[in-house]
Amino acid sequence: METDGIKKSRLIYWASGIVSICGIIFEVLFGALGSYILGDGVKQYTITISLFLTGMGIGASISEKVMKNLIVTFVWIEFMVALIGGFSSFTMFGMTAFAPEGTDAFFLYLVTFTIGALTGLELPILIRKASEIGVELSRSTARVLFSDYAGGLIGGLLFAFYLRPEMGMVKSAFFVACINLSVAVIILYLFRKEIKQVTIHAAAAAFIGVLLIAGLFFGEEMAFSFEQKLYKDPIVYSEDSAYQKIILTRDQEDTRLFLDGSLQFSSTDEHRYHETLVHPPMEEADKKEEVLILGGGDGIAAKEVLKYSDVKQLTIVDLDPAVTELASTNFHLKQLNENALEDERVQIKNRDAFKFLEDTDALFDVVIIDLPDPNNESLNKLYTREFYSLVRNHLKPGGAAMIQATSPVFAREVYWTIDETVRDTGLNVENFHVDIPSFGNWGFIMASRSKIDVEDIELTQETKFLTKELLQSMMVFGKDEDREIVNSEGESVSLAPNTLIHPNLIQKYEQAWQNY
Repeated sequence: METDGIKKSRLIYWASGIVSICGIIFEVLFGALGSYILGDGVKQYTITISLFLTGMGIGASISEKVMKNLIVTFVWIEFMVALIGGFSSFTMFGMTAFAPEGTDAFFLYLVTFTIGALTGLELPILIRKASEIGVELSRSTARVLFSDYAGGLIGGLLFAFYLRPEMGMVKSAFFVACINLSVAVIILYLFRKEIKQVTIHAAAAAFIGVLLIAGLFFGEEMAFSFEQKLYKDPIVYSEDSAYQKIILTRDQEDTRLFLDGSLQFSSTDEHRYHETLVHPPMEEADKKEEVLILGGGDGIAAKEVLKYSDVKQLTIVDLDPAVTELASTNFHLKQLNENALEDERVQIKNRDAFKFLEDTDALFDVVIIDLPDPNNESLNKLYTREFYSLVRNHLKPGGAAMIQATSPVFAREVYWTIDETVRDTGLNVENFHVDIPSFGNWGFIMASRSKIDVEDIELTQETKFLTKELLQSMMVFGKDEDREIVNSEGESVSLAPNTLIHPNLIQKYEQAWQNY
């Protein structure tokens, strides 16, 4: 039979693995929180990882000052991780709703650093305890670190594929905190003979447990009321998908879709956006039998495309199946898209748009690019010369494409950089912009392998907003929104194409929108 020391050392290895799983989940959870609430996912994940690792380093350094009561110290570290980590998401939503601007970012970064420091503090303590039991130091270090690193992989996968999509960010935090607390309680029980006043520690564990269980069952509902403060209208649907936070709001007759906090459309004026996005390229193209929509998982652009009886097949490529599923089942969205996604001509592919174009051999008469703005690295690749070269290669001769390209008013340099990037592929280009009350002034870029003559475009389908005369007026840009950009020194700004190797669009986008 195994000795008591061997049993306890094995428990320590298991404990190190489990707390590592919890630690990495909190780390990526904080990155996801920052991305959703503060924006710029790459920036937030970079800051989160940096702060967490720095905290681990400082925590490891402090651990050498812990000279006695290693088990008690570990137990209370787990208590602190459970409390701070468990209430992190809940508190973050509350601060975003009620605290002064910038406080939520400071809180998130402080919590990230603190949890990192506590995680870094507990691992050396476990190594020393295993050694104290009788395991050779080199062996105890190797085994604890193995458990730590292996646990990190499991934690990352759990968050990405189960916790975030199934439980959401608030409930996930409380659930993981309960695991931290459970590890502390098990360690406390098995080492009870070494601990003085064990009942006091047990009572503290019970108190923390009550708080966490209450948070697990009721915290999400309260956080939902905090989150409602972020939106003007009542939230009627909320989901954490594997890719993003999906919010649907509705007030009277106005339905709005938000992805990671960014407005995608308002039902009161979406026709201005979608008619401009769809009808010019559909009318410009020689044929319109094979149509591709990149993005557009809400199905509204598809509704406009399907007005044309010539369309034989419409392929919609949207990364997130949760969006296309919502657009296929939600009453309000189905009303807006007129059940377009159920049309037998529609094929939905939940894939990355870049990868889809790389893999497919299909050619299309019309390509409509209805993708989110380039506010992170993942989206930036969909605004590069490489991406638009793929679009060009999949356009049939006589085909046309239309690209949503942000606002030439709010993000002037961004819009014209996208224009320069499309032109750099050899495509012919025409520029349009339109006023959309819920968005502001918004820009579009039409591209074709053939020369585009907007005067020849005739609108053959019924529209609520768009007319032939209006379309031509959309090509006129004011002095503060046209291509001739002058810096503060009075010098003309030269624009370079956005590429995968030299992504210059993200920084321009951040600078442009920071005041709006």
